Amino acid sequence: MLLPFCNALVLTGPTGSGKSALGIQLAERLGAEIVSMDSMALYRRMDIGTAKPTPIERLHVTHHLLDVLEPWESASVAWWLDRAAECCRDIEARGKRVLFVGGTPLYLKALLHGMFDGPPANAELRRRLAAEAEQNGKAALHARLARVDPASAARLHFNDVRRVIRALEVWELTGRPISAWQTQWSGSAGDGEHVPRVLWLDLPRPDLYARIDARVGEMLAAGLVEEVRRLRALPHHVSREAAQALGYKELFDFLDGKLALEAAVERMRTRTRNFAKRQITWFRHLSPCRPATRELTFSSWQSKMNSPRQTF
Repeated sequence: MLLPFCNALVLTGPTGSGKSALGIQLAERLGAEIVSMDSMALYRRMDIGTAKPTPIERLHVTHHLLDVLEPWESASVAWWLDRAAECCRDIEARGKRVLFVGGTPLYLKALLHGMFDGPPANAELRRRLAAEAEQNGKAALHARLARVDPASAARLHFNDVRRVIRALEVWELTGRPISAWQTQWSGSAGDGEHVPRVLWLDLPRPDLYARIDARVGEMLAAGLVEEVRRLRALPHHVSREAAQALGYKELFDFLDGKLALEAAVERMRTRTRNFAKRQITWFRHLSPCRPATRELTFSSWQSKMNSPRQTF
């Protein structure tokens, strides 16, 4: 466990589970400031589709790592981890607790276990692999990964081309699968006492899917199509990461004439549900995450509420 995060609390869960609203309530009781653990909430002008806390909610609880990048910029996991460490040091220096809230699994894994020392990116190799995916199809590229790194292929969906390419890049540059490099991530988190308390909201699957479907409708009613249209009108193209965000990708396709609006909305719902399933798989297998209901989060951290910050 990395030292800056030892005393942090972490509330995570699948998209649509209600963790953002619950996080604000918990932060008020804990005397905490929230550090966002959401890779898409980093971007300015992407508010509705990322379900960011409203300006009024941010008046109640201070939030960090929201709106820190332009949509055309990119952020790596290592970049986020460095910024999160800076936030923790600042918050704790002012005598406040740190509460991480968000559902980006790679951010959570890095928070708990640090980063592995893989080779740096190779632009030429990445272009070649991307061209291969374009020519032969995503499934063919994924099948190639399965032959050299079955563990990574089992974890990655064939549509996750960016990470499939990274895994193949590591293999070609080192002769060693990325899953082998990442074994150091599965080290001591959960074994020692200096581990943050991580709770993930575990909702019955039908309830979660109903919440996701309802939230998609609420986002559209709030003006998500217009928000995406404004992004398309920016002087710079949005980054690859931002362009793949849930809801935004589908509505970009709608604006480009590739999908009818109804089809884009249905694909948005389906893709969001699939992402939620993958998040749950991560949380179930990532130590030291513990499932909890909304009520259990309050009882689990009751001893830390309305009391001065302490090391635990």
